[in-house]
Amino acid sequence: MGKKQYDRIVNYIVENQNKFYRLAFSYVRNQDDALDVVQNAICKALDHYTALRNIEAVKTWFYRIVVNESILFLKNQKKEYLAGEENYADGPYIEKKYEPMDELFDQIDQLDEEVQKIIKLRFFEELSLREIADVVQMNLNTVKAKLYRGLKLLKQNIQEVDL
Repeated sequence: MGKKQYDRIVNYIVENQNKFYRLAFSYVRNQDDALDVVQNAICKALDHYTALRNIEAVKTWFYRIVVNESILFLKNQKKEYLAGEENYADGPYIEKKYEPMDELFDQIDQLDEEVQKIIKLRFFEELSLREIADVVQMNLNTVKAKLYRGLKLLKQNIQEVDL
């Protein structure tokens, strides 16, 4: 079971690496940081591949790892910033042009962390509600309720910005 399971996990990760990068990017919004998050998630998954009891659950198992690594990265980045280690302030200033997706990401980032996860997994990763429930380890009805409440709040927030 060991080598065979390990190989299946590696194959799954390689086949879906773009999806994992996209998910990490939806959290950290920086190319290099997203690559770091995915790399950390892969290392964790491969170090702990024996924790996966059912190989059929590899999709939700690995998505959960990527989401958790993304959140961990953001928390660590926030701690560094609050501690005064403003490393990223040393880089060149780049004027960004207006991007509607940036506004959408900003509005999503204003939502509760659980709701953010659900919306990103549903619309950016196109996971089913059942798969999302497995990833975030919640009841399916709770996921549905949080998704619909979050979308309603997101719509209200975007309409307020447009006024």
